[in-house]
Amino acid sequence: MRTRRHRSAALLTALTLAALTGCGAQVAEEGKGDSAKASGSGHYPVTITNCGTKTTYAKAPRRVVTNDVGIADIMFALGLEDHMAGYVMPEYRGKLDAVAWKDAYGKVPWLSKKSITKEIALDAKADLVFAGWNYGFGEDSDVTPASLKKLGIGSYVLTESCRNGSDGGQGSARGVMPPLDALYTDLKTLGKIFDVEDRADALIATYRKQIADAQAKAPKDGARPTVFLYDGGQDKPMTSGRFAGPHDIITKAGGDHVMKDLDDSWTTVGWESVVERDPDVIVINDYGTPTAAQKKAFLKSYGPLKNVSAIKNDRIFVLDYADLVESPRNPAAVAALSGYLRNVGGH
Repeated sequence: MRTRRHRSAALLTALTLAALTGCGAQVAEEGKGDSAKASGSGHYPVTITNCGTKTTYAKAPRRVVTNDVGIADIMFALGLEDHMAGYVMPEYRGKLDAVAWKDAYGKVPWLSKKSITKEIALDAKADLVFAGWNYGFGEDSDVTPASLKKLGIGSYVLTESCRNGSDGGQGSARGVMPPLDALYTDLKTLGKIFDVEDRADALIATYRKQIADAQAKAPKDGARPTVFLYDGGQDKPMTSGRFAGPHDIITKAGGDHVMKDLDDSWTTVGWESVVERDPDVIVINDYGTPTAAQKKAFLKSYGPLKNVSAIKNDRIFVLDYADLVESPRNPAAVAALSGYLRNVGGH
């Protein structure tokens, strides 16, 4: 079994080397024949910067594999399902009934309901893996842009997850710009890579308007409820710093994010800091087990929180995982939370 797998991996490596869309004379030469229409348009080659790394594409990738729901959402919102070999996503994160791109999820192969692996990428003959640090990329799993490059597979890193070095050089702290700017950056950059810039610009304009409309109705300074994002955890809560989606969602919706001083995306804090900051509202990130109802029951029964305003007044609001990670669902989440906070403003 191992010998067969190794032979398969070697063969697929050779195949994917030819499809890689990065720099290199061999790739550029092949791009002339395979992308005559694109080359004729003068669009390619294009050079982009992603998490500080410059990459040149001789043509649009044709066999993209994504990891996690928000990342697949970005590809589908841009109408790029024909450029995908498949997506990897846990089933509990995939509430798809109401999304505009539901049909694309049915069209593109669902490769795994676990986490992406190098074997999955090779088996799919991927020419690009679109994932993020802690959204599929990680040294523990040895699925990184560097390890994929050795297999002839390109990478695009979710901008929300770009590492910022603010944790004393350990390299794991994430976030280099406001979360919604990260979404707009990825839409714009992917629009350039896949020659769909008009589509990307239209989406960005729509999302900006949706958020501006919500902001216009949101609580103003002086009446902004304080908000804590609860992802999970009992010994220590997982929450959002200022570089994860919830920060912008809370702020644009008219809330005051109590963990806005954390220079990270998703991270853990101590319960004492939650008690000290006494949030008026707690937003629960709903995915998998424990369920949102179970998380709410824990929060309401946890002794140290009994005097926290959100608990005393039963001000707990639930948003879905896909609403809160970087995705095209973020603007709708702003609108939904804004509607809730309007009833809390002036507390």
